[in-house]
Amino acid sequence: MNFKKITWIAFCGSVLLSSCTKDLDRTSPNALTADALYKNEAGYRSSLAKIYGGLALTGNSGPDGSGDLGGIDEGFSSYLRTYWYLQELPTDEAVIGWNDQTIKDLHEMDWSPTEAFNRAFYARVYYQITLANAFIREATDAKVAERGITGADADKIKMYRSEARFLRALSYMHALDLYGNPTFVTENDPVGAFLPARTTRANLFTYVESELKAVESLLPAPKANEYGRADQAAVWMTLANLYLNAKVYTGTERYTDAITYSSKVIAAPYTLNTNYGNLFKADNHTSNENIFTVAFDGTKTRTWGGTTFLVHAPVGGDMNVNDYGIDFGWGGIRTTKAIVQKFPDANGTADKRGTFQTAGQQLEITDISEFRHGYSLKKWYNVTSAGTVGSSLTWVDTDFPMYRLPEAYLIYAEAVLRGGTGGSAAQALTYVNNVRARAYGNTTGNITSGQLTLEFILDERAREFLWEGKRRTDLVRYDLFTTAGYLWPWKGGVKDGAAVAATRNIYPIPSAEINANPNLIQNPGY
Repeated sequence: MNFKKITWIAFCGSVLLSSCTKDLDRTSPNALTADALYKNEAGYRSSLAKIYGGLALTGNSGPDGSGDLGGIDEGFSSYLRTYWYLQELPTDEAVIGWNDQTIKDLHEMDWSPTEAFNRAFYARVYYQITLANAFIREATDAKVAERGITGADADKIKMYRSEARFLRALSYMHALDLYGNPTFVTENDPVGAFLPARTTRANLFTYVESELKAVESLLPAPKANEYGRADQAAVWMTLANLYLNAKVYTGTERYTDAITYSSKVIAAPYTLNTNYGNLFKADNHTSNENIFTVAFDGTKTRTWGGTTFLVHAPVGGDMNVNDYGIDFGWGGIRTTKAIVQKFPDANGTADKRGTFQTAGQQLEITDISEFRHGYSLKKWYNVTSAGTVGSSLTWVDTDFPMYRLPEAYLIYAEAVLRGGTGGSAAQALTYVNNVRARAYGNTTGNITSGQLTLEFILDERAREFLWEGKRRTDLVRYDLFTTAGYLWPWKGGVKDGAAVAATRNIYPIPSAEINANPNLIQNPGY
């Protein structure tokens, strides 16, 4: 069965989880015992589906009604939606016109430890980790044998356990990046009420690295697993990102390792789509450049977050909802002129990645709450590459590509330019021009070796991965997120942009966590 078509809400065993947070309570839909839930391979499989589904869904009843987290509107609690908020809204790539709770604090970069969406993502990350810990604890060889599961079924469960470890490492990678020194809990900690330990950024880096390397050889070869499930290439991409940002995380460069692991991905059987725009449409699960995706289905995977948010939220003003395969636009997100000006034009004539809604919009943002201030990006659609509307006008079929092949190309190039060994400048230039030739449809956008600089790579990542949840991490790595070295409209709450305290390179541990757990220490500056 293809994981894109699994009805994720079939899982029914979250009662086995323990909670770390108090303000956003994790809910438990029923009271199955571990032995009842994990009595056979099918039970383990449905439990694994819940962990994958946690990246997409918010609860056990579709879009709303039985949320995993309490204390916040369920639609706002989506893993991908809150992750996107924290990665995009404080940057040059996105502003949002709504007044939902504290959302405007994100682009103004004046959030506090009580910021609602930061609290939601922290809770969501640890909900995922708790799900994975519960599964890993119940999927040991001893537990499986004790339940009388043998042969091929036992082998499958061993694979599922490795996938759960990957998913846990992925969430810890996000915690490492956004929070630095967060809560740390594994399957070896007690089940039930206890106060989890705090970890340091350096120690968490080592843990994530060790977990990824431990499961690397245990997972299927690239493209050998079911669609939507992790394989070795997903591990390699996560490691490549980990090593690219290692100096930020630990103070020690690991660019050679970034080259090694991005090269592994590049050597795997992935190829660039010929049409960039089709990567973000309702049949993008057919793309041969997707390495790891979060799967969505308008019938079976319904949520107000994920790609439902990414398709609906940019549509407003003079934009026609029929072009996007949706019932209505939410009139929320646009981009700043700093991003628009990184493209040769605003209508995608040259670089097809830069297609913006300009009609009825003004480039300058004088009022963030006004949707017509700032250009909207025409990127995410609930329409297939053949023009067929998705299965629902409200909830979309489009998958979210967490990792795509071009990222391996650009990681390789950046790591070479930063002094990593094992690669070459000539090969880096070829990879960058492969990305640009696809964007332009020909070689007119190709660059020369003299133009290949770190600044160019940063801008190219902005063009290639616009609104894909990568920008904050990139700007932090280049020491431009908080500094005056690069300003964009309304950075720091100032119309023309202003520097903010360097402490905002990471987010605060939510106040409720600090208050509930004396093991935790607030990040500096908060």
